Amino acid sequence: MAAFVCAVDVGTGSARAGIFDAGGRSLARAERRIAMRQPQPGHAEQDSQDIWQAVCAAVRAAREEAGIAPQDVAGIAFDATCSLVVRDTEARPLGVSEDGDDRWDTIVWLDHRAIAQAAECTATGNRVLDHVGGVMSPEMQIPKLMWLKRHLPRQWPRAGYFFDLTDFLSWKASGSLARSQCTLMCKWTFLAHEERGWRMDFLNAVSLGDLLERGNLPRRASAVGSDLGPLLPQAAAALGLTTHCRVGTGMIDAYAGALGVLGGFAADLAGMERHMALIAGTSSCVMAMSPEPRPFAGGWGPYFGAALPDCWMSEGGQSATGAALDHVIRVHGAGGEPDAALHRRIAARITELRAVEGEAFARRLHVLPDFHGNRSPLADPNAVGVISGLTLDASFDGLCRLYWRTAVGIALGVRHILDTLNAGGYVIDTLHVTGGHTKNPLLMELYANATGCTVLEPEAGSDAVLLGTAMAAASAAGLHPSLAAASIAMRQRERARSPDPATRAGFDRDYRIFLEMHRQRQALETI
Repeated sequence: MAAFVCAVDVGTGSARAGIFDAGGRSLARAERRIAMRQPQPGHAEQDSQDIWQAVCAAVRAAREEAGIAPQDVAGIAFDATCSLVVRDTEARPLGVSEDGDDRWDTIVWLDHRAIAQAAECTATGNRVLDHVGGVMSPEMQIPKLMWLKRHLPRQWPRAGYFFDLTDFLSWKASGSLARSQCTLMCKWTFLAHEERGWRMDFLNAVSLGDLLERGNLPRRASAVGSDLGPLLPQAAAALGLTTHCRVGTGMIDAYAGALGVLGGFAADLAGMERHMALIAGTSSCVMAMSPEPRPFAGGWGPYFGAALPDCWMSEGGQSATGAALDHVIRVHGAGGEPDAALHRRIAARITELRAVEGEAFARRLHVLPDFHGNRSPLADPNAVGVISGLTLDASFDGLCRLYWRTAVGIALGVRHILDTLNAGGYVIDTLHVTGGHTKNPLLMELYANATGCTVLEPEAGSDAVLLGTAMAAASAAGLHPSLAAASIAMRQRERARSPDPATRAGFDRDYRIFLEMHRQRQALETI
């Protein structure tokens, strides 16, 4: 009997595949790079054929490394960035660039060409905005589609299919034109909790009244982990699997990570409101789930059924976290080009300096790390970073002090989001951290001490994003009776870190200064 599943995660620069058993244990994983071009400032594009080929290569490599036969894989599911794939009426690639090259048929999630169109969406005041924090982002699909219709008028009549990247991959695998409730709810202004779903008054207001017909979009969304059908013969051959493998409805990548760390609490929905997922790397995303909708300032959502059925998810984030630390290294005279070795060297020296200086270490230095705006809880993309307490110190130790206090500012930013969530009805006291920040001991310490929360991180070898997608695959394959059951059965162990009570007073003071710096920055903007 087939007892394994394959999870595929497509990020900005690579496609990863992992093989899991029904208990959530990872057997193997593989990765393949994908191409991206930036033809002009603010534009970023990819080639969906290149992405699919990378996915197929990664799946074949992961299965071979796991040492299992093609027929042993019972299910597959996909997560991906919220990039927009465009195909013509014959399902062939359709270019999204002004140069007309049909190879580049995908607008990458981080593309900001549609800033003006996003502002138009916000100006409508439509209630779909209640689920995006009141302000439409240019990273959502509706503004991007508005841009395509206006700026590429010859392409629009040729369009036949619009996909979120996750749904494109599911379509390539199964032939199903179903769309995930996660993608439609979170990026397309679809309201899954309402009978109609699509708000045609909003689409008409932004001149996209023909969107559903033009893009072959369904009237209803498919629940995460639902069975889309078996692999198509050509897809099975390309992936190195069989047509007995079922395809599960997937998710946006960050939501897969949230399911991977929060899904295990599916049997305790009330208790789930004590937990928050922090998916932290170049930027950071925070996710919280609850049985009731709990909107919060500067957040996206609440989204119904974006991961677990019958649960609402709220999303917030920090636009630059790992990127902020990299930036500090680059701009400091004692820095250079940041890499893992330099980060480790800085962290080691900070540990030495703190052992000597104690709480006095860099205490007069304070950083608001909003170098790329403040996504949550201020929802201000124009916010800027602030540093108070600089001297003429250009030494390596001076860099270490600035690095440490930037890390403190990042952790205090998480506390700021937590306070806002808890003011909205959550009772979060536990953070589940996954992503690149788990490799930075300073950040992991700060996430506990600066927030006062217990911090849980995955055991070595665990990958929350791939695990969450494996849960969806296992549900579709029937290895578990439901997505909730799969999430409970496949939950992996985590290591706990408790906050140090002795540091509380110092971080409370830092937090008061942090909030005052926000107020002072706003005051300066008004002068």
